[in-house]
This record gives sequence, structure tokens and C-alpha cells, in this order.
Amino acid sequence: MTTPPNPPHTPDAAPVPAPRLTVAVLGPGGVGGLLAALLSRAGHRVLCLAGERTADTLHTTGIQVRSALYGDFTAPVAADTALREPVDACLITVKATALDDALTRIPPAALGDALLVPFLNGVEHPALLRARYAPDRVAPSVIRVESTRTAPGLIEHTSPFAEIDLTGAKVPRPRLDALADVLTAAGPVTRVLDDESAALWAKMSFLAPFALLTTRYGLPLGEARTRHRDELASLVAETAAVSRACGTPVDPAQALARYDAFPPAAKSSMQRDAEAGRPLELDAIGGALLRAADRHGVPVPVTARIVRELREAGR
Repeated sequence: MTTPPNPPHTPDAAPVPAPRLTVAVLGPGGVGGLLAALLSRAGHRVLCLAGERTADTLHTTGIQVRSALYGDFTAPVAADTALREPVDACLITVKATALDDALTRIPPAALGDALLVPFLNGVEHPALLRARYAPDRVAPSVIRVESTRTAPGLIEHTSPFAEIDLTGAKVPRPRLDALADVLTAAGPVTRVLDDESAALWAKMSFLAPFALLTTRYGLPLGEARTRHRDELASLVAETAAVSRACGTPVDPAQALARYDAFPPAAKSSMQRDAEAGRPLELDAIGGALLRAADRHGVPVPVTARIVRELREAGR
């Protein structure tokens, strides 16, 4: 058998660019607006789904980002009030309090085969989404970032990082890997995790004590962790116990150390919503934690009291 000759020498080929995607973003607020702008800047077609006034603004002005990490830039985006065209992925970046109404903008028939990637607080939304859309296209994910919409189309990204954990227990792994590559190339460091529940509970275990304590007392983290140390420790221990019962062990001492390392001026998104008079994600965070505790018979007296006090205060 003869061996085919070696091909003639040619200069090194240029890297193959990542495929250009069409990505819808439901709720172009602090997180969604940042991701939309970064994806647009990376060359992808981005369609923002929002109310009519916001959609008109974004269509006209694009999204302006101010970020020490990514620089200050303006990115053009398309905008509409509902999904009316095929997309490769749809990122859900609304608050849990707005989810039911927002989902009317994404008819299941219009979504088709696209990945649905919710960046929502809490642990109960995957079941809700899988009841409405194809279960093997729902990829619940977690983002670590501090980013705020100061006005429609104006995004202030203030954290020195943006990191994404992309999951999806029923989603084919190649689809998750491909989207992770696209997101990483656009800016946020993205990794694919196999254990969806662990990823969601890892965030919940950090977020719940932080959100509940800072909102209950209206204090930034530095003051809250000092003046209400015993309550913080109890919230951390209770949340860790629930997380452990749900199959995701959490080290309470490590969690407390993370709070101590956070900038003292840090505020939870729930606290910021309270200060602005917006609806709180109390049920998605505190309520979900209490329901999980009840299912597994885990006592959480401090969590239950603080959730009750926030509800009684009209939160």
C-alpha cells in the first residue's frame, strides 16, 4: 500500500473563528444588558426582549457599558417585545418576581430548538421552565457579577470579575460546551458543570444569608456581619444544613470566611431592590429555602423568623 504524499507546505492557517450566533436576552437589565453588550461586541447577533419603551430605546441607542474590566463601549442590539425569529439561545435574566409575565414574550413554538439559559436566583425555577419548554433545552446557570442598569440601555459593571457556571442536567454536553466557548470568548469566564443541583445550591448557600440579613436590617455587608454576627452564623449554618439535605454539602466556616473577605460596602441585590421600592425575590430565595427545609425536616428557626419579619414589613 502506498502512502499519500505529504501536502505542500503552507503558512499556518488562521484560527477558525467561533460561529456567529443569534442570542435572545429576556430582560436586558444589569446582568442581561451586560451579557447582551458583550456578545454583540464579540460579533454575535443579539435580540433583546423587553417592554415597548425599553425595546425602542435599545433599538435606537444600543447598550452603553461602563466597566473597569471590559472598558467603556456601546454595542448595537436588535430589540423586540416578543420572540419572533429563530435563535440559538435565549438568556433569561429577569428577576424571579417578573418571570411569569416575562415568559409570555417567549412562546414555546418560537423558541424551537434553542437553548434556554436562565440566570435566576433560587432553586425552583428549572422545574417551572421544564414544564413549559423542552426539558432537554433548559440549561439553568449561575453568574457571579455585580452589574446594574442605571437607565434603559445604560449598564454599570462594578465587580472586577464576571464568571458563569453553565449547567443543564438534560442538555447534550456538546451544546453546553459550544455556548460556554462563545460566552468565554465574549468576556465572562464560563465553565460547564455536570451537577446542576450542586451549582444552584452552591449559589443559594451564599446568597440566602447575605440577602436576608442585609435586607432585614438595611445594612451593607460590613456592618451586618459585625453587628449581627450571631444571626449571620445561624443563617449560614441553617442554609448549609438544608443544602446538605438536598445533596450538596457546604462548609459553614468557609462560607463565613467568604463573607468576611467581601468588601464591607457590598449590598445584596435584594437589599438594593428594597431601597428602590421594587418587589423582592423573597419567595424565590427565602421561601424556597423554607420549603426545602420543610421537605427534608431540617429546622431553620432564624431563617424562618427573618423571612417572616420581612413579609410582615411588606417586603
